Amino acid sequence: MSTMSDYERIRLVVLGGPGVGKSCIVKRFLTNTYCNKYRSTVEDLYNREYDLGHMTLKVDILDTAGDMQFPVMRRLCIATAHAFLLVYAVTSAPSFGCVKQCFEEIREQRKDYEDIPIVVAGNKLDLTASHREISVEDVSEWVYCQLPKLRVKILECSAKDDINIKEIFRSFLTLSKFLPKDNAVDSSGGLKRRSSAYVSATSKGKRRAESPLPEKDKASASGSAAAEGIHLAKPRSRSLIRRASRKAKQQIRDAQSIDECNVS
Repeated sequence: MSTMSDYERIRLVVLGGPGVGKSCIVKRFLTNTYCNKYRSTVEDLYNREYDLGHMTLKVDILDTAGDMQFPVMRRLCIATAHAFLLVYAVTSAPSFGCVKQCFEEIREQRKDYEDIPIVVAGNKLDLTASHREISVEDVSEWVYCQLPKLRVKILECSAKDDINIKEIFRSFLTLSKFLPKDNAVDSSGGLKRRSSAYVSATSKGKRRAESPLPEKDKASASGSAAAEGIHLAKPRSRSLIRRASRKAKQQIRDAQSIDECNVS
């Protein structure tokens, strides 16, 4: 991750086998909805802006296909990611094998893989009462014994029952050092969406298609967007950033909860 500033943009790429609930996790977090009908994903990109008090964080969440039909697209996703969410189903041992394969792809393509925040999430926790094939101990042994130097967090979750979904995304803030490890979080959990007064036209809850390539600089991003007919949001002016940042910090101090991330 790049060093923190008043305005940061990161890309989170979701990887895993087919049918493990990658899209369900993303939609539960973003819209608090769940659909039990399976629809194969090709590639879905979601954009959100969040106010962390001391900074504004723009997050691109890229939900990828669970199969290997699009290898070029998959390589591009891995190459442009700032963080990874690797999803398996606790009811499927083969799905955990897919997670291991995804990690091998990351290790092969990214020389900085040990510095990239990674969350390994075991979905479908709601089904473990009747069926479980992968325990959290199995995953921990693989991660902490074979891959001890990673910046990684292991969680089990349920998109259906909304268990640990917000914790997944809070973990990325901690691993990315946007939040300290011992940071206090309110009971509601999750990131706080920026108010409508500050949200750009492209982040008012409507999903917009964007180029999968990251912004290297303002000029190249604008040129790419113009070529593909994409409307990119303009970042706030630095004066507005500073005013909003000071106001947020004062509110945090008044509440005696310094650097608290209000999660939704």
